[in-house]
Amino acid sequence: MSETIALTPEMIWVLVILGTAVVLFVTEAVSVDVTALCVLVALGLADTAAPYLDMEPLLTHKQLLSGFSSNAVVSVIAVMIIGAGLDKTGMMNQVAGILLKIGGRSEKKLRGLVAVAVGFISSFMQNVGAAALLMPAVSRISARTGIPLSRLLMPLGFCAILGGTVTMIGTSPLILLNDLIQVSNQSLPASMQMAHFGLFDVTPVGLSLLVAGILYFALFGHLVLPAGHSDQHHENPESTMHYFRDLYDVEGDIFELEIPYDSPLVGLTVGEAEYRPEVPIFLGLEISGGAQLAPCRDEVIEGHSVIAVLGPEEEVRHFAEQYGLVLLAELDRFVSHLNPTRSGIAEVLIPPGSFLIGHQLGDLYMRKSYGLNVMSAYRSLRPVPGAVSEIILEAGDTLLVHTTWKDLATVADDRNFVVITDYPQEEEIRPHKVRHAVFFFVLALGLALTGLVKLPIALLTGALGMILSGVLNVDEAYQSVSWRTVFLLAGLIPMGLAMESSGTAAWIAQAGLHLLDGVPAWGLQLAVALLSTAFALVMSNVGATVLLVPLAVNIAVGSGADPAMFALTVGVATSNAFIIPTHQVNALILGPGGYRVADFLRAGGIMTVLFLVVTLVALNLFY
Repeated sequence: MSETIALTPEMIWVLVILGTAVVLFVTEAVSVDVTALCVLVALGLADTAAPYLDMEPLLTHKQLLSGFSSNAVVSVIAVMIIGAGLDKTGMMNQVAGILLKIGGRSEKKLRGLVAVAVGFISSFMQNVGAAALLMPAVSRISARTGIPLSRLLMPLGFCAILGGTVTMIGTSPLILLNDLIQVSNQSLPASMQMAHFGLFDVTPVGLSLLVAGILYFALFGHLVLPAGHSDQHHENPESTMHYFRDLYDVEGDIFELEIPYDSPLVGLTVGEAEYRPEVPIFLGLEISGGAQLAPCRDEVIEGHSVIAVLGPEEEVRHFAEQYGLVLLAELDRFVSHLNPTRSGIAEVLIPPGSFLIGHQLGDLYMRKSYGLNVMSAYRSLRPVPGAVSEIILEAGDTLLVHTTWKDLATVADDRNFVVITDYPQEEEIRPHKVRHAVFFFVLALGLALTGLVKLPIALLTGALGMILSGVLNVDEAYQSVSWRTVFLLAGLIPMGLAMESSGTAAWIAQAGLHLLDGVPAWGLQLAVALLSTAFALVMSNVGATVLLVPLAVNIAVGSGADPAMFALTVGVATSNAFIIPTHQVNALILGPGGYRVADFLRAGGIMTVLFLVVTLVALNLFY
């Protein structure tokens, strides 16, 4: 072992700043990104005060601000832009559609599919890139199914980290490992020289970890994952329904009904069917031509078609029994059309001067002409009596309609209507740019995998290509970046540098291992894994790997254990960063998922223990 490292004033300052940061992270007295900036400022102030405290500066000015230009931060920004570009072409919508087709609306199945997909992708690219790439698709799945994003993003993030251990190129510590082994070999006798690890040498361990993570969320996800917080920025269909329920007595839910060939409704037009007694509100019709919302009154209902209706469940069941219809268990054909990001209920006012005044609603073909499915009409906040199609419009009438937001945006530009309800703006999709997006994504991935250029430059090449080719404009690129994540990483990276440059990390390692003198090889390996885990939480996993691999090799040599096994233990265990959102992937999902540190402590605490157990068992089983 090396000579004893003494505690210095510089180390004490670093430990005080580190301890304060951990307290702020756990208590959430301020947001995590603000905590990271507090760390950055504290390090800067400590350097300013260093001459007066008889100690050396912790960091140079360049090191203090290096987080903003670090490889990690630049890479995160670039992959967010690349992911947004792929999403803008509609590709992520298609990916979400495929996952939904396989997993349906089952939260457990979708969690598993998301975990498998991101685990596979992160095996061959940096895990933060894999997570950022799939985040838009997961966000769309959440919007379509109503599953809180917080129930899907944490499995995505954790399994992206786990997937990075499946090959030697999935995460930075494993990429560095062979170089560190080469350096360590220079001081080892010929009989103990370590061979370099091949691309798939770590795969048995990584696959074991990934499978364990998938099973963990499949079996216990409903217990450890947060149900969703108020600061999550999603559409909440329930809040809208409560509003219309309270103001207009709109009751019920949306159901799909299959129409057999022998049903009395077959052969009728939609308008004729709606005249039947006790018929719920027709929202959509799927016939041989495909599914459509606001079907035209003249559309003929065919056998084996499916209708979407709105109404109380008891009334819908009675309607189904009366007309021989099959009530489907869940939304299927209209799951995309009726998700709250694409359609919903709105209020449309008939202003004075509108040419619609004096006309009967049935003569205006509101569905065909405007895409508006008029559910009811109100005059002075009272329902207008009679059949909807027979109502003669007056100035000031309010129509309660179900429509797509795209059609509602068109109506809002028509001076014959005044749209009262706020609605999500239909985003512009650029499917004609899909080839450009795929090309620059593959180019970035290829450059990164071949090592022709550094990872940040490879990813920036793809991001810049997205902008120059028109997949994204500059404003959209800036908006796609989670700046909270950027400031979190930029503020914490200097902390890792300070721990290394001041010798604090080495002092902690020495103090911990001094207590383990005389412990058997498996206990020392566990200690190395625990140290790697702890260091990865408070400094970069790259820094932790560089620091601990030589130390782990020396420990193995001194105890007669396999040094390559101990080196690989460090390379894998530095990915065990689930308890607090300091890992790049966890920082990435923190804001969009609306997570608190307590959420990571709950789900990540168990994951950390599971990671350690599986890693040590797999390493000793397969090597």
